[in-house]
This record gives sequence, structure tokens and C-alpha cells, in this order.
Amino acid sequence: MGKTVLEDSWLAARSTDVHFTGVQLTTTNPPSSDDHVLWMPAVVPGTVLATLVKNKRIPDPFYGLNNEAIMDIGDSGREYYTFWFFTTFDCKLSTDQHVDLNFRGINYSAEVYVNGHETVLPKGMFRRHSVDVTDFLNPDGQNMLAVLVHPPDHPGTIPPQGGQGGDHEIGKDVAAQYVQGWDWMAPIRDRNTGIWDEVSITVAGPVKIVDPHLVSSFFDGYKRVYLHATTDLVNRSGKAADCSLSIQVSTELEGNTVLVENLQTKHVSIPAESHVQFTFPELFLYKPNLWWPNGMGKQSLYNVEITVNVDGYGESDAWSNHFGFRKIYSEIDSATGGRLFKVNGEPIFIRGGNWILSDGLLRLSKTRYQTDIKFHADMNFNMLRCWGGGLAERPDFYHYCDIYGLLVWQEFWITGDVDGRGDPISNPNGPLDHELFLYCARDTVKLLRNHPSLALWVGGNEQTPPDDINEALTNDLKLHPFFLKVNKSTEKEETTALTLTDPSQYLDGTRVYIKGSLWEGFADSQGGWSDGPYEIQKPEDFFKDDYYAYGFNPEVGNVGMPVAATIRATMPSEGWEIPLFNKLPSGYVQEVANPIWVYHKYIPYSKPDKVHDQILSYGKPKDLDDFCLKAQLVNYVQYRALLEGWTSRMWTKYTGVLIWKTQNPWTGLRGQFYDHLHDQTAGFYGCHHAAEPIHVQLNLSTYFIEVVNTTSSDLADMAIEVSVWNLEGACPYYKVTENLSVPSKKTVPMFEMKYPKSTNPKPVYFLLLKLYNPSDFRIISRNFYWLHLPDRDYQLLEPYRKKKIPLKMTSDISISGSTYTVHVNVKNTSKKPDKNSSLYKNSFIERYDDVVDFDSDLTSLYITKPEAGLLQKFYKRFSRVENASRVSEINGAEVGVAFFLSFSVHSTKQDHQPGEDTRILPVHYSDNYFSLVPGEEMAVTISFEVPKGVTPRVSLHGWNFDSAHTVH
Repeated sequence: MGKTVLEDSWLAARSTDVHFTGVQLTTTNPPSSDDHVLWMPAVVPGTVLATLVKNKRIPDPFYGLNNEAIMDIGDSGREYYTFWFFTTFDCKLSTDQHVDLNFRGINYSAEVYVNGHETVLPKGMFRRHSVDVTDFLNPDGQNMLAVLVHPPDHPGTIPPQGGQGGDHEIGKDVAAQYVQGWDWMAPIRDRNTGIWDEVSITVAGPVKIVDPHLVSSFFDGYKRVYLHATTDLVNRSGKAADCSLSIQVSTELEGNTVLVENLQTKHVSIPAESHVQFTFPELFLYKPNLWWPNGMGKQSLYNVEITVNVDGYGESDAWSNHFGFRKIYSEIDSATGGRLFKVNGEPIFIRGGNWILSDGLLRLSKTRYQTDIKFHADMNFNMLRCWGGGLAERPDFYHYCDIYGLLVWQEFWITGDVDGRGDPISNPNGPLDHELFLYCARDTVKLLRNHPSLALWVGGNEQTPPDDINEALTNDLKLHPFFLKVNKSTEKEETTALTLTDPSQYLDGTRVYIKGSLWEGFADSQGGWSDGPYEIQKPEDFFKDDYYAYGFNPEVGNVGMPVAATIRATMPSEGWEIPLFNKLPSGYVQEVANPIWVYHKYIPYSKPDKVHDQILSYGKPKDLDDFCLKAQLVNYVQYRALLEGWTSRMWTKYTGVLIWKTQNPWTGLRGQFYDHLHDQTAGFYGCHHAAEPIHVQLNLSTYFIEVVNTTSSDLADMAIEVSVWNLEGACPYYKVTENLSVPSKKTVPMFEMKYPKSTNPKPVYFLLLKLYNPSDFRIISRNFYWLHLPDRDYQLLEPYRKKKIPLKMTSDISISGSTYTVHVNVKNTSKKPDKNSSLYKNSFIERYDDVVDFDSDLTSLYITKPEAGLLQKFYKRFSRVENASRVSEINGAEVGVAFFLSFSVHSTKQDHQPGEDTRILPVHYSDNYFSLVPGEEMAVTISFEVPKGVTPRVSLHGWNFDSAHTVH
């Protein structure tokens, strides 16, 4: 009994090359894996294009200009990308057992054959299919499965000029719209045709459990909590079933012990061959651990299990799911006009990003999803918006958002560009089949509604659904009365709430539905084109009052150049040419990129007549490495300023911001914090610092030092240390201000930064800010800037590269299976610490994210170290730590800031080819692209998985030395 995922041993072939029917393929003429001409190993889940790439039948469409060499479905016709998929599975049933064949996502329609029996699956990319194949199984348990998958009905064509969503024909179907190309994405030639999500078989007894819905309600200051649960039950037997239906809520404790918080069993009788809906009486829990978003507290999750036992049979089916107790509420803020979100009664300032999808060929895996979501948590983001031109994201995506605390804004499949507002205007009435759209929407709600990370539903991107669809969604997703307003936690309200219709009987009932991304507290709230901008900015402008007029910006974009190694790994040598810098009569520079960069949607680092070229401000780049390094400097400055500018006006002007966009589903060159290969840009770490829960920052417009406190606790008796360092290695300005306090949920200007107004300030200088606790000198927030005087630039940093700053690195490594964790302590040894200055007394606070508690005081919030749990003890028992720390040094005789240091991890295998990308990816760094003032030291933790047969090498790069230095 239970689920078996069918993910191995799939074969695929183009339908026009196969001369057998589905009946023949699953009876007398099954394909052979030895037939390499016709059949090939298939990528399931995945797409036709993913299968063709895996088998080298087509070049990698994400490399260079290869995509132009691949036949587009608009030119070939749909048959060209209509494919057979075939596999076998073992399943032999006992008496009264039933088996379902489940597809969690097929694009776009299909015929399914099991042992010669045909089932036609209906259209729609975002719907589940479940086929009862009990009567189709072979007695010996050996079964054959063939699936003929058809592309979307309206794949469209790609106009010569490209455009947002091609010719917009894809909008006539209920499918992902990005596949016809966008200003950040090349067209996907097969339009994502394929079995793109999980395939499984599930075995159950006479009664099966379908789509349970869990809802929590709260009273008495979140101390008294009720769990509501409703599930569908299907009796597939020919007689009535007397059932015992149980629900259990449990949590795992120390030592592999499970604590059962609540257990309830009820009896229900289900008529023969019928379907019923059963609602459990409310389960009461006292003070359960709450689920909090990233930066607000722990992501506490419980396990909820529902089982059904049938008299005379035994356990017939079981369902289990993680569940987080939390309440999300939002309203239009009267002070700012922006949408204000509250979680468990606490306001949360939204700092997050727009998410497209992880991979444009839908090679979606749990491992890739975990990396993606952890990256966003590492940037200290708290929300992801699943953009309407992409996917209804998968349960694995939401699982990791639950784990790492990312709230999710999920849109349905409408975009302004494709659905009535684009150029040319098309599909003003949205998809052709409105009932299909609504079916897919309702099924998506059922698939995702139990995830605590899911925060709201939105009808579309920069557009609302057609009136009838919007009206239906508004009705289907109406809030249960309990969630219409903030609960005041009175006993009277508790009694009233429990007499209402149970909230778990709603389709959702707990999350707000907003009709479009530019309405009801987002952008101008009226649907005007009021998001953006999407290009390079003057960093100080983000702080100005006139930068953005509305309270919540759902899209603001910027640059996103990756590191040089990624360019070399994803483009031929013609793509390694850096842009030409053409000076215009106005004095501004226009970048002219090579054709491969243009194809990969490169966005310039200049905006003529508004922003001077930000890369040239560091000096004209010599080559690709120099260009990409200077681009990382700009990436860091741009994205840190963006988030600090918004946070500077927290609650007074803004309620949140979502950056367009955080990543690319292909090897694109705009709007990303990490590339498609999973290597982070410096902008990643600019966000990591700017979005930390407690943060010290420089307002680049007013030059006031500000402290941001997004937590629920007041800060008291804090100190700020300000030190300015010039390029000669001297500290011309030093100031410590003590006895500072910052209320909860506030940004407070503390004092003006005086140095630039002093006598003979240097044209380029470094600024180090530290917020710390004077009682023990532990750093709460550290922020490092490189700055220039007004109307100057950073070109003096170019000769500064010749300064050789000595560094000392002490590292140790622990290995658990294929997981390596390296701890590196880096020290700038160019000057001995001055014992009379607090500058060198600071020590970094160890942060253990898995024990952060929203209700903790400042001390426990940051320095409580968890006791070893079962998994940690297991790792300790079966992992090894190298015997001794390794010490390495970079020699230098000059005093100064060790500027823009970055780690990378490489393979040292002996057989790699010249020019081969030796990076090991992904890698998680606790910090990167950092700088150290004289005498300062910093600890960095580096973790990564190592492939078999590979020995890793950790390297350190920096502005002040030419080549990488091996650390460990």
C-alpha cells in the first residue's frame, strides 16, 4: 500500500517515427532500450526538449546561439514535438486493493495505454490526472505503460522582433506563457511539451483518501489553537464500507521520539461505489509552536496523518503531510497605500523577489529546488512571487519554502502582455476554454493549500482574468468569516467561530485573492503600468522620496551579469568579447554588446541621459575577467542600495518590494542573483546584508547612519562604530556612539555621517559600520561601503589593485558522506590591532537559524546554540574532521583594506580538459564578496556536495591580488 514514483527507465520516441499503436506498444511490440536509433532514454519529469538534449539529438539550447539551430514548433508543426513515452512497472494486487496511475502534470494532452487499455487524458498543463488501472494490470505483476503526449493546441510562432510572449497564441491555452519568449528569455522550441511533473502509482484498499484540507484557527493570543480537517473519501468497492477514520498530529522530539499532540478517531459509513466528504471535529492544541517567515522565527512544522481502516479489511489508505500553524492576514495600509502583511498578528516588511521557474526545460528536482529556495533564504528574503507567465509551482518548491520560511505569492496563468494588454493586443478574453482554466485553478488550490508558506492567490500578472473567471475565482476563494479581519482573541469570538461552517470545508478560505498584480495595494492599486523600473540606477536615488510613488512595488529590476567563468561555460569564445563603449554627444556612454550577449538578453550597466556607465566608473575593463569583476562591484552596490532604500522608508512610505527577478530559468544575463548553473553574483551578498533582520546602513541620499529593526524586540544599549579608511591604509575618521535604542519594527536615523564634509576628504574611501553590543562587543550587523565624493568615480581603485595586502587564513574541514563543510577564518594582517580601540574587540555572533525564536530576546535570538539532535548526532558519529587546521598566507608588505574578497570551490581532478569549467556548484557561503580593514578578521562557512572521484579545492580571490589563492 502507498505511493511508488515512476521516475526511472523511461524511453521516448518521436510519434511520427513509431509505427505501432499504443495498444501494440503495451502488449505485443514493446520498445527496446537496445533500439538506440528510434528510442532514447527519457527525462521524466521533464520535457521533450530535455530528452533530446540529454541524448545529444539537439545541441544545448541554453549554450551560445544553439537555440537558433533548433526547430521551433511554430515552423515544424505540432506533430514534430508529439512524443511517445514508455516505461514498465511492477504491481501485483491483493484482494480488494485498487491502484491508481497518477500524473501530476502533463503538457498539454495525452493518451495513456496500460497493458493495451487506452485512457484519454483531458487538456491542461496545470491539472492532475488519476486513472484507476486496477482492471488493467497483468496477473504476473509486470505491466507496460505508454503515453502519447501532444503539445499545446496553440503553440504560436515567434515574430522576427521577438516580443513578450511571441505572437501571444499560447495565451489561448491553459499553459505557461513564457515559452514563446520574453525580454529576459529566448523561446522554448517545444513549448514545454512533455510529462513535466511526477508520475506515480498508488495502491489502496476499498476506500481511499483524496485531497484533505487542513486549516488552523487561533484564540487567546495564539495560545488556544484549533486544527480543522476535511477530506474526501471514495469507496470503490461494491458494498458499503464501515470505516474508522483517524487523524493524528505529532512532532519529532530529541532521540527519534515522536510526540503525539492530538489523536482522534471517528466512525463513518460510506455507501458502495460512492464519494463522501468528512469533516473531523476540531482538534484542540495548547500553545503549539508557530510557523514564522524567514527572519521572524522558527519554521515549526508538525506532521498530520490521516488513516482510514475498513471493517473486515484493515488499513485501507493513509495520508500524511507537514503542517505549520500560522495565520496570514493582509490589508491595504492606510499610511502608505501599500498592502500590509501580518503573520501571527505581527506585521512583516516584505523584501523578496519574482520567481519565474527553476529550469526552462522543466528539469525540476528536489535537489535543485532545495538549492534555489535556500539561496533565497540566505539572502534574507521573506517572499517569492510566482509570476503568472510561469508555473503553478510544484509541491517540492512549496515544501522547501515551508522549510526555509519563504512566503509565496502564487499567480494564475494570465499576463498583461499576452492577455489583452500587449503589443499587438490579443486574447482580450484570455484563454479560449474558461471552464478548463477554472478547473486547473481549483485543482491547483487543492494541490497547494496545505502549505504554510502559501500566502496569497493573484489572478494575473499586470492584468486581471476575464470577468467571468475573475468572478468565479473571487467566489471560490472567498475568505471564511474567521479570516476576514484580525481576531481579537475573545472567548465570545471563539464560540462564534466554532459555530460557523468549518473553514476546512472551503476550497481555501484562509488566503486573500487579489485580481491582479497591480491592484488592491500593489503598485497604484488601479492597474496602471506602475511597477518597475528595470534598469541600472544611481544608487542614491533609491533613498529619495520621489523614486517610487506607491507603497508596495511588485516588480523593480536591475542588472545581473554573472561571473566570467559562467560566461565561458555557457558561450563559445565569440561570446567572451566584452561590450564596446560608445561615447554619445551627450557625454553618456552606450554599451554595444556582442550578438550572443544580446541573444541572452544582456542589460547594460549604463542608461544614456540618466545614469553614466557604472562599470566604466571603475576604469575601462581590459578583458572578460575584468569586466565581470567590475560588474560584480556594481551588482553589489545596486542591489544593496535598492533594498536599503526601501527599508529606509519601512512603514512610512513602503510596506514591501519584490525585485524583478531573482534568478533565470536559462543562461540569461539580466535580473538575477545567481546564474542558471547556481553560482551567486555579488548582488546576492548585497541583498544578504541589506535584508538582515537587524541592520545598520548609510542613507546614500542624506548621509545619515540608520538602524533597521524588523524584529518584534526593541533594541537597547547598542553602539555603532564608524570607521573611514583611505587608499593609503590610514583611518582618518573614527567614531563610536553608544547608548542607542531602536524600537521594534522601526528604521531610525541615528546621526549624520560627517566625514565627507571634513577637511580634505579623499576622493575614494572605504566606510565600515558596525552595530554591536558594548557589553561583550559582539557584532549584530556589519556593513562595508566603498564610496566616492560627489561628481567623482571609483577609478582610483584601479591602481589600488597593485597594493599587496597580507592575509592569513586558518581553515578546517568536516566531511559527511559527500557533503563538505569548510570553516575559514580570514584575517587582514597588514596592521596589528589597537587594544585601545573597540574596532578590534568585535567578534561575530554565531547565528543558528534553526533555533531563532520570534519571542526570544536579542541574546537568544542570535547566540543560542542548539543541542545536538538525532540527525546531528548521526553526522557526528559517521562524519570525520580533518586532524589539524590548515594555515595559509598571502604575502604583502603594504597596509590597507583587503578589498572585495571572494571564495570559490573547484575540482582538482587530473583528467579535466583545457578550458573546462572546474567549479563545483552549488556552494553555500555564509558570506562572500567581503572586505577586511587592517587588523580585522572574519569567519566564513562554506558547504557543498562533492561528486565521486573529485577532490575539492577552496580558492580565495581578491581585488588586491591577480590569481586565486588555494585556501584548503
